[in-house]
Amino acid sequence: MDQTTLTGSCFCGAVRYRGTRAPERVETCYCADCTRAVGSPITLWARLPASHFEFHGSEPVKFASSPGVIRTFCGQCGSSLTYHHASGEEVDVATATLDHSSQFAPTSDGPGRPSWLPPLASRGR
Repeated sequence: MDQTTLTGSCFCGAVRYRGTRAPERVETCYCADCTRAVGSPITLWARLPASHFEFHGSEPVKFASSPGVIRTFCGQCGSSLTYHHASGEEVDVATATLDHSSQFAPTSDGPGRPSWLPPLASRGR
């Protein structure tokens, strides 16, 4: 797999996706919305242009989680998949759903990191 192709799926495999451009950035997020949506204190998102991203297989369920934000998840297994920005120009993909989830390390830490957690973006660099 090259660094310009992203493929992944939900836990049960019903919803698959493909991105045809390398992420612009990979960022951790600790905000209340993301942590509740994914059920973890840490979420890693790989951002790419929406024009280079598409779903395959079953269509994901869409959820308007806040003004201008659409999140997607699998209607069968519940896996959180994407965060679509209000502009419609960018999409963040949950890196844990990538076929090769270690392919892209976080490049920046978002706000709200718990004090007990060292910055992930600076680890091992």
